[in-house]
Amino acid sequence: MPELPEMETYKQQLHTILAGKRIIDTDIQREKSINVASDLFMKELNGAVIIKIDRRAKHLIFHLSTGKYLLLHLMLGGWMYVGTDQDAPKRTKQITFTFDNVKLYFIGLRLGYLHLHNKQTLEEELADIGPEPLENNFNIDSFQELLEGRRGMLKTTLVNQHVIAGIGNCYSDEICYEAYLLPDRGLDELSKEEKEKLYSAMVSVLTNATQLGGYMENPLYKGDQLTGGYNDHCLVYDREGMECNRCHSKIIKTEISSRKTFFCPGCQK
Repeated sequence: MPELPEMETYKQQLHTILAGKRIIDTDIQREKSINVASDLFMKELNGAVIIKIDRRAKHLIFHLSTGKYLLLHLMLGGWMYVGTDQDAPKRTKQITFTFDNVKLYFIGLRLGYLHLHNKQTLEEELADIGPEPLENNFNIDSFQELLEGRRGMLKTTLVNQHVIAGIGNCYSDEICYEAYLLPDRGLDELSKEEKEKLYSAMVSVLTNATQLGGYMENPLYKGDQLTGGYNDHCLVYDREGMECNRCHSKIIKTEISSRKTFFCPGCQK
């Protein structure tokens, strides 16, 4: 599932390509992917200009010239492609936007969605999401305060969108590894120094992953050299049985609260 770095990469690239462009036509092949009737959705979208694209947690927010918003969550298996029918992937597209010279294809939205909102309903939808971990005002003091008195394991806390926004399976494991901490450690067991390491690891991993384009393998457009660049830089995620780069122990895969989890038993404590 795309996480903060993947969605931030999408946001930055899509804003560059699509901001200021008018939606000429909308094609909906799966009505379950939207939250209103198809004819109303197309009426609201056709002729609207995409003013800008923002990200909140694992969501993208398309600001429309009509004053409405599109809220996208790709969920598991969802991705996007910008191009033409000639170079687009040979996959089923649930929704397609046509612009003057390109199309935006939403692919794999079997669990994901693209919902139309006004300002009030958008704010209500996003109201219970935790702070953005890379925001300038979310510093070590904010992080310590956020964890104060909280119980539970590192893994389940990091992926809890009500606590911290945008972190999922992959980066929770990478963050724990970077901090030398086992993902099943209890928050109430962590020392102040370990929490400081955890915060530093979170910022470092998410920043690096975003700069490298995240781990999504599918390119956003023909010739895309950024998207998926982090895929070869994961140090524990999906590396079961491979050697740890630090201590050469074998990476282990387990499950924590039904989530696949990867860690090094040698150097994570």
